[in-house]
Order: sequence, then C-alpha cells, then structure tokens
Amino acid sequence: MNCKRVVIAGTQSGVGKTSVTIALAYALRRRGLAVQTYKVGPDFLDPSYLAVASGRPCYNLDGWMMGRSYVEQLFSRTSRAADICIVEGVMGMFDGADPTGSEGSTAEIAHWLNAPVILIADAHGLARSFAAVVKGFADFDPTVKVAGAIANRCGSADHAALLDQALRSSDLPPLIGGIPLHALPELQSRHLGLVTADTEKLPAAVLTELADGLENNVSLDMILELAAEAPPLRTVTPEEDVQKRNLSIGIAYDAAFHFYYQDLFDELKRRGCALKFFSPLADRSLPDGIDALYIGGGYPEELAAALAANTEMLADVTRFSGSGRPVYAECGGLMYLCRSLEDRRSERHSMAELIPAETRMLDRIKRLGYVEAVMERDSLWGKRGASVRGHEFHYSELTGNLPENNEWQSAYSLNWRSNGKITREGFQRGPVLASYTHLHLASHPEAIDHFLTLIEENKKASRNNSD
Repeated sequence: MNCKRVVIAGTQSGVGKTSVTIALAYALRRRGLAVQTYKVGPDFLDPSYLAVASGRPCYNLDGWMMGRSYVEQLFSRTSRAADICIVEGVMGMFDGADPTGSEGSTAEIAHWLNAPVILIADAHGLARSFAAVVKGFADFDPTVKVAGAIANRCGSADHAALLDQALRSSDLPPLIGGIPLHALPELQSRHLGLVTADTEKLPAAVLTELADGLENNVSLDMILELAAEAPPLRTVTPEEDVQKRNLSIGIAYDAAFHFYYQDLFDELKRRGCALKFFSPLADRSLPDGIDALYIGGGYPEELAAALAANTEMLADVTRFSGSGRPVYAECGGLMYLCRSLEDRRSERHSMAELIPAETRMLDRIKRLGYVEAVMERDSLWGKRGASVRGHEFHYSELTGNLPENNEWQSAYSLNWRSNGKITREGFQRGPVLASYTHLHLASHPEAIDHFLTLIEENKKASRNNSD
C-alpha cells in the first residue's frame, strides 16, 4: 500500500502541534487533496478540529489502548481513499504511558507506520541550541525517522535562516519553516483543553487564516516530498467477517455529549446496526424503535441548565432505562443519569435521577490516566474476567450515596497504568451500566459482539413476552 504520510510531533505539550496540523490539513485540502487525519492518544478534542479542517472523520491511534495489530488495521482501512495522511502527535514525541519506554507515544505510532516525522520545537531565544534540541530527538530512537523540523515562535526570517544553517552544519534534518509568534490565530480553550470544534467555532475564515499563516512560513512542498518518501505499507484487513445484526442504537450527540471514537461507529455500522443520533438538549424524546441507548461524554456541566430544563427527555431516558433495554453511559453520560449535577458556580441542576448519587465539578482534575477495566461480574461489555482498555479524564466527582448497594454494583475493577492502583468502577443495575471510564471498544471486537448479543437476546425476550 503506497500511502503518503507524515507525523507532526512536538518536543513537548503546548509547542503548537495542533495549530500546525489543523493549518496543514486545511492548506492541503484547499489544494484539492483528500487529507486523512489522525490523532495519537485518547484525546477527543483535537480530532474534532482535524475533522473540520480535513472535511473527513479523524481517527485516534493509541498504542496502549489499541495495540499494534489494531492500529495497523485501522490505518490501513481508513487511509485507502486519501492522497495524504497526517498524524498529529501527543505531548512530547517520546511521552506516553511509560517513562521507560515508547508505549502510548507518538514515536511508537511513527515507528509502527514507518512514517517520517516533522518535529516542532519552540525556537524563541535559541540559535545553535536549536540544533542541539533537534539532534537529541533525531538520535534518541533509531527506529524513528525525524525528517525535518519546524521552528515555532521564530523571531524573523533571518532567525529562521540562522536556525536552518545551524541544522545543516550539523548534518541534521532540514528546517521546513519558521513560524513567527502570532502568525497563527489562537484557538479557544476550555478546562479539558480546546473547545470542541464545529463549523461555527472553526469557520472557514479561521481555517483560511491558519492555512495562510502556515503557507507563508513553512514549505508545504517539502512536507509533501517527505510524505511521499514514506515506504509502502503492508495492507492489513480484519481477520474475519462479522455477524450482521438488525439492531438500532440511540446515541446522544450534541454540544453536551460528543466524546466518541469514530471507529466504534464504523464497527457498529459494519455489523449492520442502525445508529440513531439524538440531542438531549433539543429533542423532547428518544428516537423511535431503538433497542439500546448510548450516552457518551462531553460537556454536560457547561449546559446543565438546558439539560435540566428538558424534562421530557429526562423522563423518557428514565422510562427507557426501566424497560429492560441496555443503557450505557460514559463520563458525561454518567453525570446525566445521576440525581443532580453541581456546576462550577455551585448551582445544582436536576438530571435523570436514575443513579442514586450526585456529581459536582471541581477546580482541578479528579482523574487522568490509562486504565484497564477487568469485569468483576458479567456486564454489557463482557463476562466476568474479560477486560477492555480505556482512559479517564474528568474534573467532576460522585458525591452523596455512591451506587454500591443491593441494586447498584461495581461491574469492574480499574487497573491504573500509571501507579498500579486498583479501584472499583462501572456502576451497574441490570442492563444499565454507567462509568467515568472512556473505553476503547472498537479494538475489542469481542466486547462489541457481546454487547450486541445482549441487545438481541433482550429484544427476543421482549418479543416473546409480548406474544
């Protein structure tokens, strides 16, 4: 598979990877190229920007959550119709799940995809020392090829020429461009990172400003040449066909709930499922004829008043959860199913009142990190002993009477990758499961098939009872 591809990596977080990648995707798109974007790591926000910029869904690539086989399979499938693939890294190039190895890092993905890396480094106040920074990254891991560098916060064209000379005199990868301070517009931010993008928050005018700022200071032709030098990849296809299902799944999707992995939607559709998207903010009832309900993460705390005001939807969600049909709620979805949500202004808003607990927002992160969920009992995603990897990232916490009684029980234990601690999570009552953990389910097809089988069995039992 001949696939032009490049990885945009950084020396650290905040060095400008996202702005450069967005600008690059849109600049190439307006040249008429089909641009497929990817984001290393579990992040939901950057992919929303990259999807708007490229006009195509963005996919996450995460070595720790997904494993190499799935990453290669996903990239092979999603890159076929693209003229060029652009992978935005995470944190610093070698930062990941483990300080002693490459697992979960940008470098790991670059190695697996055999893709050239363009390194972004902050050049403010640097001259020849910039070459030392690039050399350190270029030489650190021989399995990863740093093919060029971009100097961000560059002082001037003369400064960029000096930096290029420093790199070339040390036989290092060339400077692809120097971006002056404020050459690219600032992007809006929120407590979880960037504000989730849509065509209103990231309009064509801003995309044009980003692309112009990049083209005026960086050689796109050099980037295209480097991407074309990537060697052919082995085509990887799914190991086996999947069972087709005649099922309909309701999915909450609006400004309050939109943290989902695109490849899960792909896998559900591949299995014949009809996905019916609805808005807990605007719609007054759930979609007709759905067999299960999935409420993902997002920003319910920012829109809590509007969610609480939609009492018809809250009542319909509560009725559905009592019907015996499966309900899965993740992070923001868990908050929505609780009794109430206390926002950052300490104002309390009534929610679905399904889970006997409240949630409240904090001023700092409550949980952040990779986890492996091991089923302590049969659940929506597997039988006892099964496991699925994922991550947590939230500023809220459960308060009041935690759901751990005769009705609500912890469905699984979470093994934390960072410190080895084990916590109990995944609050379950019958076919209702709510959790703070964002599970990556598409890389665990057995979990998806288990979930869909439960829905089918439930649907069959309901039909028999009605007869």
